[in-house]
Amino acid sequence: MLLVLDVGNTTTVIGIYEGDTLKKHWRLMSERHTSDELGIYLLNLLSISGISLKALEGAIYSSVVPSLDTALSEGLEEYLGVVPVKVTASLDLGMEIAYSPKHEVGADRLVNSVAGKARFGAPLIVVDFGTAITLDILNKEGAYLGGTISPGLVTGMEALFGRTAKLPQVSLEPPKSVIGNNTIGSIQAGILFGNAGLVDSLVRRTWSELGTKTPVAATGGHASVVASLSETITHVDPWLTLEGLRLIYERNRAR
Repeated sequence: MLLVLDVGNTTTVIGIYEGDTLKKHWRLMSERHTSDELGIYLLNLLSISGISLKALEGAIYSSVVPSLDTALSEGLEEYLGVVPVKVTASLDLGMEIAYSPKHEVGADRLVNSVAGKARFGAPLIVVDFGTAITLDILNKEGAYLGGTISPGLVTGMEALFGRTAKLPQVSLEPPKSVIGNNTIGSIQAGILFGNAGLVDSLVRRTWSELGTKTPVAATGGHASVVASLSETITHVDPWLTLEGLRLIYERNRAR
């Protein structure tokens, strides 16, 4: 079995693969921990899921939180007995990175692109709804070109509520109408229709620059709800990042 981890600024997504099948997955809050705390945390997750350490053959992680990297690596090695692979642009990703400098590309963006290319082909746009909303673009040759970074849904909400005294916090549920007839509906319409429109606008501009329309694959915690309001998103896979980690591990396990 393979342990895969995607460490984000807000959440950490963890999965267990048996072959190419995702057997278990968890979405947890990203918090600063020691190596002992992280090791015990992961050990408990495996234990309550009935997964034996003897079945664990390896681990791989992508991270955009450098302060957690050392603690995570040490925790995995000491408590789970595996030396993890860390995703960087220097690994064999099976695609050209036409981005300069390469090391500035977020590991999660590379992982999403690898999985997107394998599942949906190229050219392709991958949209990830996380702390930030990122668009990653692959050309028809399957090379990673770059993309866009925008504030995420929760990030935008926190900024709104932090600077307004009377607006209530709301759940991110799609409203029935873009014309909100109460405060909660108005906020939901602004955030959800607004971000769907943001993505659609960026996608159409990208299509124009590429000179062709492409599939648009969405992933991340809010992918499904925004995709239901979007005019350009064609596929939704909330676990696309985990699949990318598995694919990268398979390409690099011999190294």
